[in-house]
This record gives sequence, C-alpha cells and structure tokens, in this order.
Amino acid sequence: MKRLLAIALVMALATQLYAGKRALMWFDGEANFRRFSNTDSIDYYLNKVHDIGFTDVVIDVRPITGEVLFDSKYAPRMREWNGYQRKDFDYLGHFLTSAHRLGMKVHASLNVFVAGHNYFDRGQIYTSHPDWASVVYTPHGLMPITRQKQKYSAMVNPLNKEFRSHILHVLCELVEKYPMLDGLILDRVRYDGIEADFSALSKSAFEKYTGKKIGKWPQDIFKWKDGKVVRGKYFKEWIEWRARVIRDFMAEMREKVKEANPKISFGTYTGAWYPSYYEVGVNFASNTYDPCKDYDWATKDYRKTGYMELLDLYTTGNYYTDITLADAQKNRSGVKNETDSETQYGSWYSVEGSCEHLRPILGGHPFYGGMLVDQLYGEPEKIHEAVEMNLKKSDGLMVFDICHLIARPELWAEIERGMRSGGMIR
Repeated sequence: MKRLLAIALVMALATQLYAGKRALMWFDGEANFRRFSNTDSIDYYLNKVHDIGFTDVVIDVRPITGEVLFDSKYAPRMREWNGYQRKDFDYLGHFLTSAHRLGMKVHASLNVFVAGHNYFDRGQIYTSHPDWASVVYTPHGLMPITRQKQKYSAMVNPLNKEFRSHILHVLCELVEKYPMLDGLILDRVRYDGIEADFSALSKSAFEKYTGKKIGKWPQDIFKWKDGKVVRGKYFKEWIEWRARVIRDFMAEMREKVKEANPKISFGTYTGAWYPSYYEVGVNFASNTYDPCKDYDWATKDYRKTGYMELLDLYTTGNYYTDITLADAQKNRSGVKNETDSETQYGSWYSVEGSCEHLRPILGGHPFYGGMLVDQLYGEPEKIHEAVEMNLKKSDGLMVFDICHLIARPELWAEIERGMRSGGMIR
C-alpha cells in the first residue's frame, strides 16, 4: 500500500510539473517540400505528432532562398524544389485547418535576414537583388557572401533598407492573409557570423553610431591571425552596435505585425549558445540582465540591446549531444556550432546546463528548449533523454525537424518515449 501511495504521489508531482507545457514539431520548407505537397501526407503526420503529445506545429513558409510557400504580392512563390513541381494548393491553409481540427496551434516560420541558398546559387540574392548580399570579412579579404560556398545561407545585410521594407511587407501580408494563424516564429534574425557585415553601408552607420571615424577598416574592428579573431580598438563597440541593429529591427517587426494582427503570437528561434552568440549580433537576453559582468565582449550598454521583452514565445536550440551538466563538464573535445568562429567549452554545452544558464539570462521569461534530431543519429538512445530533459528544465519542447524522423522511422519510438517520461502523454 505504501509503495502504491508513493507511486501515486510521484505521478501527481510529475503531472503538476509538466502541466501546461507545450511541445512544437518543426516542418522545414525545403527538406519536406515533396513529401508535404499532398494534403493526405499533411493530415497523416499531423495526426501522428498529435497522438504522441505534440501541441503545436511550426510551418516554414519562407525558406532561406527568400521564396515563400503562399501566394504573395511581394515575394516569389516556391513551386519547385530539387526537380519536383508542386501542385497548386493552399499549403499553409491546409495545415491550419487540419491542425486546428486536432486542437493544435500553428506557427509560421520565416527565415528573415537571408535570401539565397549558396549550395544551389538560388534565391532572390542570385536573381533580382544581388545588392542585398552581406559583405563578409574573411581571412582572404572582403567578399560578397555568395562567394562563400561553405556557407549554405546567403545572408542579407540587416541594414539594407530595401530588404527591410520587403520583409515587413511579407510578414504583414502573411498575418493578414491567414488571420487564423496562431503565431510567428522568426528564424535567422541575425548577422551571418563574426565575419559580417563589412559593407560600406555598415561602416558608415557604425561611424555615425559611435561618432568616430574608422581609420583602418576593417582592422580597427578586428583582424585575422592564424584563422582566429584578434580584436581591434573598436571591437566591443562594434559588437554592441550590431546587437542594437538586430534588437531595433526586432521591435519594428513586432510593431508592424501586431498592427496587422494584434492577437498573433510574436516569437523567434535562436541558438542557445549565448556566450558566443554575440558573434551574430544577437542578444536574446532580458534587458534586466547585464552581461558585462560575465563576458569580456560586452560593454556596459550592451544590456540595452536585449530583446526578450519583445517576445511572446521564445524557442532556443539546445543542440548538444551531451544531455546532462555532468556530461558537458567531462567533454574535452568541445562544441563548435554553425555560427561559432572557435570551439567552445564548459557547462553551457549540454541540454541541462544550457537550460540552467538560460534562466537568469532570460530574467524569468519562459523558453522552449529545442533538440536537433539528426545530431543524435549516432546515439539514438539519447533522443528520449534530450526530449525529457528539455521538458523537465525548460517551459516546453521544440523538435527540429520532422524530416529526420521520417528518414529514420525507428526514432519515432524514442521521441514518444521521451514525451511519455516528460509528462506530455500518459
């Protein structure tokens, strides 16, 4: 009897712990283009994710090419990908109808400061708007990002006024066209990396911001030595300015979107690696958090660039193969994410450690911890652990991407196992 009471107590506590949490499944636009060109496939997989506890879906409607997956007056529609021609139907509209019928919420995802796919030389930067391309400063000198073929995203200079106007039109058009949409989750609201953007436009804007004339460009910001960044005299001010550029445009996007549809949730996705995310001009922290006490790249005014208070929903990529804090502390090989210039080490780089570090940085604001399924292909037993840890330590779960589960169908069981142990299904 005592044992039964103890089990009941544990179950009750677990129910209380996870009550109200949500789980999001992401549907990438390009990777799933052919598969979800049929309504019966959409219905099948929506039912599948619903039945294992997912409450929301994220539908990518502006892939990195800058094309969109809905009829638009402002952007070209993606009608073909990798040789497959999609029949004409209301892709996002069908997701909305079917998901809402199941009681699930639908968020549209748009890649913001990108307009081309460097692997295929495809997208707006390659056709009508080459002037949008970010100018990157590499160890080989200055060049348009379209020449960096090891980078698949042809990123845009976030200062470009024509592009800003374009993306605001696309966002407002989307939320007006689909008033039943529950939310937006914006991706790639950032610079490409520490190498971007070193255009004449950025130099002029930075000089105006600081009131200083840059004598040696770009060496007064930083220079390359043996493939590593050596900081120049204006490096920290440059980092602050870039974060302010992103923060200010995030505020502008929120304002315009809310004017078009006041009820819609305004959200974003970023990587969770805050200690190095200054390299992409992003400060997703609460403006109550002062990073200059913890990090040598932050000025005393860097805290003013925090944009957590602008968000209704925040998802972050806890994209680590180490699950526990103890695992991260034992890791001697380190972690190097897509946007890092150097390998990173320390307690941040596990699902558990990331979540614990994020709490004070976000100033108590909620966040959904994300996992990248194909990152754990070699260690599938960790998939359910990552799901459970994100549900335990954050305020919800985001899984990227459904295509990885479809490619390896045996992994659905691991996701379901984690959802069950995480309290999303009984």
